[in-house]
Amino acid sequence: MYCNPNVFIMSDSRGVSLKLMSHIQKVVDVQSKVIYFLLCIILSFLLTYAMYEPGLDQAQVYVLFLLFLAIGLWVTEAIPPFAVGLMVFGFLIFAMNSHYSQVDPDNVREHYIGYINSWSSSVIWLMLGGFFIAEAMSKTRLDKVVFDLSISRMGTSPRRVLLGLMLTTALFSMIMSNTATTAMMIASVLPFLNTLEKEDPLSKALLIGIAGAATIGGMGTLIGSPPNAIAVEALNNHGIDIGFLEWMMIGFPISLLLTVMFWYLLSRKYLDEKRKFVIETEKTTAPADDEFNKFERIKKRIVLGVLALTLLLWLTEKLHGIPASVVSLLPIILLTMSGIVNADDVRKLPWDTLMLVAGGLALGLAIKETGLASHYVEKIAGYELNFVVLVLLFGFLTVILSNVMSNTATATVLIPLGIILTYQNPIVLPLVIGLCASTALFLPISTPPNAIAYSTGKLEQKDFRFGGLVLGVLGPLFIAGIVLLIFVFL
Repeated sequence: MYCNPNVFIMSDSRGVSLKLMSHIQKVVDVQSKVIYFLLCIILSFLLTYAMYEPGLDQAQVYVLFLLFLAIGLWVTEAIPPFAVGLMVFGFLIFAMNSHYSQVDPDNVREHYIGYINSWSSSVIWLMLGGFFIAEAMSKTRLDKVVFDLSISRMGTSPRRVLLGLMLTTALFSMIMSNTATTAMMIASVLPFLNTLEKEDPLSKALLIGIAGAATIGGMGTLIGSPPNAIAVEALNNHGIDIGFLEWMMIGFPISLLLTVMFWYLLSRKYLDEKRKFVIETEKTTAPADDEFNKFERIKKRIVLGVLALTLLLWLTEKLHGIPASVVSLLPIILLTMSGIVNADDVRKLPWDTLMLVAGGLALGLAIKETGLASHYVEKIAGYELNFVVLVLLFGFLTVILSNVMSNTATATVLIPLGIILTYQNPIVLPLVIGLCASTALFLPISTPPNAIAYSTGKLEQKDFRFGGLVLGVLGPLFIAGIVLLIFVFL
């Protein structure tokens, strides 16, 4: 049997070329990140120099530079977002130690201990409790059970199916990561979507609707989205007490109303009411071992019990006086003691999100504690700024920034400034910013749910523009209107 040696030569050369191209691409990516990093540093120096005034002390200059640098790195992603959070910690501790060692050597530790304590903030514990609950629901497949129960009652109308999927997604996102929720929901409907043409409007409506509802649903509870927790922590630090239930009274109805509004607009654009279909849920065959099935049922009941108890204590915080962050220890302790969440599961939790949030809290604290925010507020106080216009401006600014950088990072930067700028009524802007951060859907990279929907290969970048424009314009107007109506006009 004769084999042409040229075939092997061509195959080898093609493999070498692919490896070489991959290596070159990695080198280019690294070089691009280095260039972006250096540009961020240079631009931060220039902006700090441009805004420097004789009235600023060294600590304020350090924080001003750090603010510009963090924003630049979050926008360009020259380093991972969580790494920016860690950088914030390191920079603040070393810079403040250096400054106050000269200015106030006897109390140096008092000037930076607050930044370290951001790691043990109530926000961090609250989110960690939510992560444990989400992991337990995923491991025991309770999320699939709820999904199957909800989708089986949707009927065959495209609009009803889309509404059911979006509402289910939104509700899941209030207690689970919106990324995990989107992955679960899309994985469940993907077998059906694979039977449709790529350009089928029904496929686009379902994918965009699920991704949008996952992001919007995060508004509903304190643990639904990091910007919510950042807003509440900032308000608590200013003596405004907002608990789990108080946030839900505002966020839950806004989340549901925006989800329904988004569904209506998507159904008008994409769906034909005459078309009928049924989504078949994925059936899993349980092992024949009765002991195994019994053990799985027990674990499900434990998770349901822990979830019910935790939610009940969160919602009744005003009655028993136990802070929500302390209640969050219940799922952490009970789910690990029962073995439902083990050491491997704990390692897989999104610790990077906690690092980003903790770094953001430290940056917000530095802006306040060094007097940098109050310095510029005093300068702005001389200008007559209409309160409603200011709220709307921050709402749209939040959406714009959240489309190109992490919504957590956006909230971190804007919320401390918003509280200071609206010192006469400081509760409004943090709520508006925290909620508007969940309405940025214009790009595939704007949110993890968008990225997951885009990764199916059934959507193009332009498909996100409709939802992004709708929520990017109507979202801030709707949110600002409701918050202003509750806290200003009423």
